[in-house]
Amino acid sequence: MQQEKRYSAMSEHELRQEIAVIQEKARKAEQLGMVNEFAVLERKVQMARAYLMNPDSFKPGEIYEIEGDPGQYFKIDYMNGVFAWGYRLKGDGKEEALPISLL
Repeated sequence: MQQEKRYSAMSEHELRQEIAVIQEKARKAEQLGMVNEFAVLERKVQMARAYLMNPDSFKPGEIYEIEGDPGQYFKIDYMNGVFAWGYRLKGDGKEEALPISLL
């Protein structure tokens, strides 16, 4: 069985190929009405996209709108790799991590 490569170890080209493959699987899952499978694949796409972005572009203390969730904002407390840790404004105040591709 082939060992899958971690997104952090992939080149930009490999990440783009992986995103295309996952998006195609997600499209098929959506057509077949496989809601849970579709949601998992969409999260995988977001994770892969995060590795195409520069974490240095995101600053602690800044507020960003959450992609795909209009009107929801996220304030970054600190960065850890491609994850922004902080909390949602108008949320319950609990700390959470979002991949930077969602900001």
